[in-house]
Amino acid sequence: MLAEIITIGDEILIGQIVDTNSAWMAQQLNLIGVKVKQITSVSDDADHIIEALGHAEKRVKVIFITGGLGPTKDDITKITLAKYFKMGFRRDEETLAHIEVIFERLGRPMIESNSMQADVPDGCLVIQNKNGTAPCMWFEQNGIIIVSMPGVPFEMMYLMEEEILPRLKKTLNLPCIVHKTILTAGIGESFLAVEIEPVEDSLPGHIKLAYLPKLGQVRLRLSGMGDNEELLKQEIELYAQRIISLIKPYVVVEDDIALEKAVLNVMEAEGLTLSTAESCTGGYIAHLITKHPGSSVVYKGGAVVYADELKESSLGVLSETIQNYGAVSEQTVTEMVKGALSRFNTDYAIAVTGIAGPSGEMPGKPVGTVWIAVSGKNRTIAKQFKFGNKRMQNIERSASAALMLLLNELKADKV
Repeated sequence: MLAEIITIGDEILIGQIVDTNSAWMAQQLNLIGVKVKQITSVSDDADHIIEALGHAEKRVKVIFITGGLGPTKDDITKITLAKYFKMGFRRDEETLAHIEVIFERLGRPMIESNSMQADVPDGCLVIQNKNGTAPCMWFEQNGIIIVSMPGVPFEMMYLMEEEILPRLKKTLNLPCIVHKTILTAGIGESFLAVEIEPVEDSLPGHIKLAYLPKLGQVRLRLSGMGDNEELLKQEIELYAQRIISLIKPYVVVEDDIALEKAVLNVMEAEGLTLSTAESCTGGYIAHLITKHPGSSVVYKGGAVVYADELKESSLGVLSETIQNYGAVSEQTVTEMVKGALSRFNTDYAIAVTGIAGPSGEMPGKPVGTVWIAVSGKNRTIAKQFKFGNKRMQNIERSASAALMLLLNELKADKV
């Protein structure tokens, strides 16, 4: 089953906001066996919207529209859809009552433009938006389903999860689809492809392998489609284990989760705590960790120590160490990680110091030189990395390398 997503709004086309809705919707649709054939962004222009709809109807059976349903004059999606389907308008009383409750709860006066949000094309099915005032509208014409939703992300997500996806499952004859994700780190995409080529070449036509690279990491996703879900799961698991057997040293986890979440899961299961000491990453590792709910069970805190004097005062790094070896050195990062471990009183600690760039190059230490250390119950290790000359990429690669180094130590200590 093929679908298309149309996002409406000048703010998307001028780069004022990023269209995160389409990516999220595509992920959710893929999980139920609906493949997104195309994503189109159009302006707040009736002719442009109608043209996009006309083209989409020739390609797919389901069309999702987001945006342009607000109470202001530039929100023209509803009027344009009525024109497209040659429909008049009716006032949906359930929607009106819902809007009145919202304004009453907020203690705000309700004006006519707010009431008009309850006016909908008279041939559509109205799906109530419990998180906002603009209703969702479901149209069916010539065997094609067109769903129009608000562009506000949390409103759209609620409608998709609670209303649209369940209706699609009931309405459409969808195949079973099964995904299996293997998170790898420490090996590049091209090298990974060489290692698992024998398994990839043996995959049957109904199972596909996708490479999803990120700086320092690659997700391998096996996706299968068929009629028997249980048999499909068994078949995909068989191929997944064959892949894992070829790349075991690089496998982080057999799940579609972030690297830092995999680290948190391992540490939480063992009742271990973590602290960080960051220089060139500027708190990025702490950010990655703390964005996950429940991270406080493992992560106790850390220090961002850009300046040398803070490395000394906050972590106990000796001034002569920095003078003799430099801030970007094995000796300094080792003292940083030991300082974090003792001063923050945790089971494990990570420390990172380096030259993120684009300036700061020193003799023998080009931009992208990074030292990472991990200290735990048994030992302290430090490793040098040579990344590139792009600042943000160096920060992300450093974070990924640090987390992978920690994960490897956790595995080694458990053995």
